[in-house]
Amino acid sequence: MNPMKWKTRNLAYSGISLFMFYFLFFYKWTHYLIYEATIKHSKAEHVWEFVADFRNMMKLNPTIKQFNIIDDSGNYGEWQYSVEYTERFNYLPMIQNDAQAHFIVTSTKKNYVIESKHRTCFILRFNCLNTDSEFIFESHGEDTNYIEKLQYECPLLFSKLCHNEVMYQRQEIMKNLQTHFSTINELIKK
Repeated sequence: MNPMKWKTRNLAYSGISLFMFYFLFFYKWTHYLIYEATIKHSKAEHVWEFVADFRNMMKLNPTIKQFNIIDDSGNYGEWQYSVEYTERFNYLPMIQNDAQAHFIVTSTKKNYVIESKHRTCFILRFNCLNTDSEFIFESHGEDTNYIEKLQYECPLLFSKLCHNEVMYQRQEIMKNLQTHFSTINELIKK
């Protein structure tokens, strides 16, 4: 075999292999999700206030291990804050990530909104992913409709794992919100 052809072929295979490795493990795909649910017998304003306070997020989302509020400003009409937090994966609990998030909490006469931007980093902040979220809380009779519009990044190879984690967190948050407000309703009835 010609040594030049051999080197060219090996170089081409190496380049393709490196490209595929990058494409599968590091290239960030953007995924979109809309999650909707109803919290029975609750006022949209109360649900919004509860979710907007990040201290309650540890009660709602069992994957969050710790957090620290690093900035806080505004008033009831428009409140902004930033937080650093550590969370673990539900499906791979030995893996932790560190994240920073910025929240903008606003209300109008009809809607209550929480917008957030998250930067989640893995392995000593080597690989970071971005997530944008918009929570909308609307009154619907005696109930609250909860809509979350989510845009998150994830490497192609881990897309299924990311989707499962995102859905797990949404379902746990909703389940824990339902429990919290049904407990409050029971206490009010007594």
